[in-house]
Amino acid sequence: MASIIKRKSKYSVVYYYLDEKGVKRQKWETCQDYAEAKRRKAEIENQLNNGTFIPPQELTVSEFLRDFVQIYGRAHWALSTFESNSALISNYINPTIGNELVQNITPKYVDAYYIKLQKVKSVVCRNRKPKSEYLSAGTIHSIHKLLRCAFDQAVKWEIIARNPFPNANKPKVEYKKRDIWTADMIRTALDQCDDMKLYIAMNLSFACSLRQGEITGLTWDNVFITDEHINNDDAHLFVKQELSRASKETMELLDDKDIYFVFPSMMSNTHTNLILKKPKTDSSIRKVWIPKTVAYILREWKDIQNQYKQYLGSDYFDYNLVLTLPNGRPVESRVIDKEFAKLKEKAGLPHVVFHSLRHSSTTYKLKLNHGDLKATQGDTGHAQIDMITDVYAHILDEDRKINAQKFEATFYAQNMGNPLRDIKAPAESNPELENLVAALRQSPDLVAMLTQVMKGNAISTT
Repeated sequence: MASIIKRKSKYSVVYYYLDEKGVKRQKWETCQDYAEAKRRKAEIENQLNNGTFIPPQELTVSEFLRDFVQIYGRAHWALSTFESNSALISNYINPTIGNELVQNITPKYVDAYYIKLQKVKSVVCRNRKPKSEYLSAGTIHSIHKLLRCAFDQAVKWEIIARNPFPNANKPKVEYKKRDIWTADMIRTALDQCDDMKLYIAMNLSFACSLRQGEITGLTWDNVFITDEHINNDDAHLFVKQELSRASKETMELLDDKDIYFVFPSMMSNTHTNLILKKPKTDSSIRKVWIPKTVAYILREWKDIQNQYKQYLGSDYFDYNLVLTLPNGRPVESRVIDKEFAKLKEKAGLPHVVFHSLRHSSTTYKLKLNHGDLKATQGDTGHAQIDMITDVYAHILDEDRKINAQKFEATFYAQNMGNPLRDIKAPAESNPELENLVAALRQSPDLVAMLTQVMKGNAISTT
């Protein structure tokens, strides 16, 4: 049914099959050594015998991924996922293995491919400088996740018999601990912040655990800060959308799926638009309660916005956004990041990214609610609770010191029935006492004898 033929230093598995039109054809598959050829020969013969053999197709990876994106991606991916996966395909997958036949992608090929990817240079996207010169392990993991999903679909479409990606040897990802600000640092930053947009954004990130896109996409109809709400400790907001920038091509391909509003472009010939869209996960749609102070801050900010509206009149763009430029236009994340960088330098604070305020929020909420993960997850909107425990639950040095103090107060300060507990360090050196302590530490029998004597004395005095 299949045979092995040696070609110089390599071996080929040769077999016949019927193509889609029923025509008998011959196929040569080259292997690196005889053992690999023998395994492949047995696999082919087993598939031919049990009727699971899939005839080879002259389908390249790039051709297959084009169909995969058009059919699977359009049906299952959110807009942001569609854009990020499309970028991975065009920037890294097609240039490296796009011309390879799908059926030539074996587990061994995949392992070699991931080694090769580690030497591929990062691509500049949207004029943003990449974080590293070469592809990071995290990016390779994203490529792996995408290709594993794609080749799962190739199996369902009966293009290949098995997926070569599940057991691939991926490079190890080393997650770096994200630095966060302490409460005192956040107070300092808020005290020295003179940009109202940033001031509002920082309060919403820290007090309400909102993501940057959720802050910039928040609208006043989802904020409830009336006197009644505040007096009843019921001031709250709803997270139902987020601000994002998307390419016009992607929006057209997805038929504006999950897009609530497209902001008009201020410049002609642009390829992207700011949009309000549905959050990436259903768990991100949530209700978050607002501290009273933050509620009053928001009310003051709304009064300032109304003054801008009156002053600019018809030149004010009223989209009902909470966070706006003076003319009412949306505030993009790059604007917040730029002002945040200025504030850090001005206040002399340690470098953190704006998203770290959300990390600080999560950490302090866990402290305040004594580790109530579900309550914290409700505020942060994480789909998986382990994202809180593994990534966001930072352990602060001050808390570790408190742990030691609590151990002393609740455990070591209590009577443990150990005679050594009552031997306290003298204010001045006492050689005789030091010798006694040393002898007790080196002789468990002596400690036991002393314990019995003390118990006997206690009985005789009762």
